[in-house]
Amino acid sequence: MLPPKAPQTRNFYGRIKGKSLKPAQQRYLDQDLAQLHPKGVSVQDNPDRHIVNPEDFFGDARPLWLEVGFGGGEHLVHQCAQNPDVGIIGCEPYINGVAMLLGKIRQAGVRNLRVYPWDVRDLFDVLPDQCLDRAFLLYPDPWPKARHHRRRFVTPGYLDQLARVLKPGAVFRVATDIPDYVRQTMEEVPAAGFDCLTPAPADWVQPWDDWYSTRYEQKALREGRAPHYLTFQRNGDPARG
Repeated sequence: MLPPKAPQTRNFYGRIKGKSLKPAQQRYLDQDLAQLHPKGVSVQDNPDRHIVNPEDFFGDARPLWLEVGFGGGEHLVHQCAQNPDVGIIGCEPYINGVAMLLGKIRQAGVRNLRVYPWDVRDLFDVLPDQCLDRAFLLYPDPWPKARHHRRRFVTPGYLDQLARVLKPGAVFRVATDIPDYVRQTMEEVPAAGFDCLTPAPADWVQPWDDWYSTRYEQKALREGRAPHYLTFQRNGDPARG
């Protein structure tokens, strides 16, 4: 399956910027972001949406992981530190979160990370088939109103492209504290070409062995909402995805 041509305009829903950045955070954006930007992903740099070579992101053929919507970047930096031979791409349109991540990168000194500060669909546009080894979707925007459920990541417009760029056997992890998001995830993700490795509710309560709890999970726990941890694996059915 070929990636879609990027539309002239693409609807985006959600926050792009919050409160004013601290001077240090603005300095991180000014000094660090450009060198961490994955080559050829932005529409400005690649207006014709030519397929990129993922090896150009890190200069070698290391395994590639993706985190969609990394929030403040806690989990992303943790995974980079724990897996120095893996290259991890983080996509996040919320610029305050990007600034927080950049500060954590400086503190941790990780070098196996690329940051795209906008819509993950731009990345999907230009990635070749079956190039990613793992993906994370952690505490995504729940869009709680029923009329907004089509904006959720766990819908065909996102999942079909995620399935396309994941290798057969690649793992897709989803964490959420919203029961209805669990419902939709369990319905939509298998239909996009994934096998569920956590099919029973009893499987959803145990975090992964290498899990690093995020600020969004800590907020959910403080407010009495239970985390759910769902694991899927990209199947090898050539008729899907």
